[in-house]
Amino acid sequence: EMRAALWARDVLRLPVRIVFTSAAQRRHSAFPRWLISRMDAVIATTARAAEFVPHVRAVVPHGVDTDLFRPAPDRAGAWAALGHGGSMGIATIGRIRPEKGTDLFVDAMLRLLPDLPGAVALVVGRAAKEHRRFELEIKDRVQRAGLMGRIRFPGEVAPSDLPALMRALSLVVQLPRYEGYGMAPLEGMASGVPFVGSETGYFEAFSQQGRCGLVVPCEAATAAAEMARDILSDPGRHAAMAREARAVTTGTFSAAAEAQGIAGVYRSLWQ
Repeated sequence: EMRAALWARDVLRLPVRIVFTSAAQRRHSAFPRWLISRMDAVIATTARAAEFVPHVRAVVPHGVDTDLFRPAPDRAGAWAALGHGGSMGIATIGRIRPEKGTDLFVDAMLRLLPDLPGAVALVVGRAAKEHRRFELEIKDRVQRAGLMGRIRFPGEVAPSDLPALMRALSLVVQLPRYEGYGMAPLEGMASGVPFVGSETGYFEAFSQQGRCGLVVPCEAATAAAEMARDILSDPGRHAAMAREARAVTTGTFSAAAEAQGIAGVYRSLWQ
């Protein structure tokens, strides 16, 4: 798309402006860097991402539809309706692969679930062909621990079903080894669900210094289990984090706020 846009602007001389949005928290390779340097404006999704690209006109975080993702009036009832058993749900959402830290989530749940008899953990997503062996190895660890009934692999969830899943959860746990941004904690927050996440993506900003979620170092499955236990074993703290998560999302990380920020950049290009 960038090459086509450059052709339209620079060769065909069409009256267009080109805007690129970057979430990557790393240096781009040479050709993408050249393409990005030719943009009229760049929007970065985070201040960290802005350090790696030129011509940044604004930092505009990705937002979530806070009407679609909203808290459940009855979390326990919403969880029961999903049919996964137990009295509370914990989930990680995303492709099953090493980069996403699916194995770290399972390690954390193997440590956590014996202390929370009512909890059920979901690995929501699928493995691509090249990661099927990785998936089988994870499932084998769960099987050997005797927890296949409590660490479940329901596969991908249709986008239309994701809001109902999110609002039924008690905790979102995302432990990727690398993440450019990361929407799952944000969708959970909009649904009134706190999170535990690794120190990547935009998770630190989402956490609001621990008011909405807790961040642990990458590869720290044991610390993630401890943080999850601290939240879920304290109903008052969990409720306060859930309320704050919803408030922060509607105030700062909504799709409406994102649209306003992007629109401001577009308007500036034609002034």
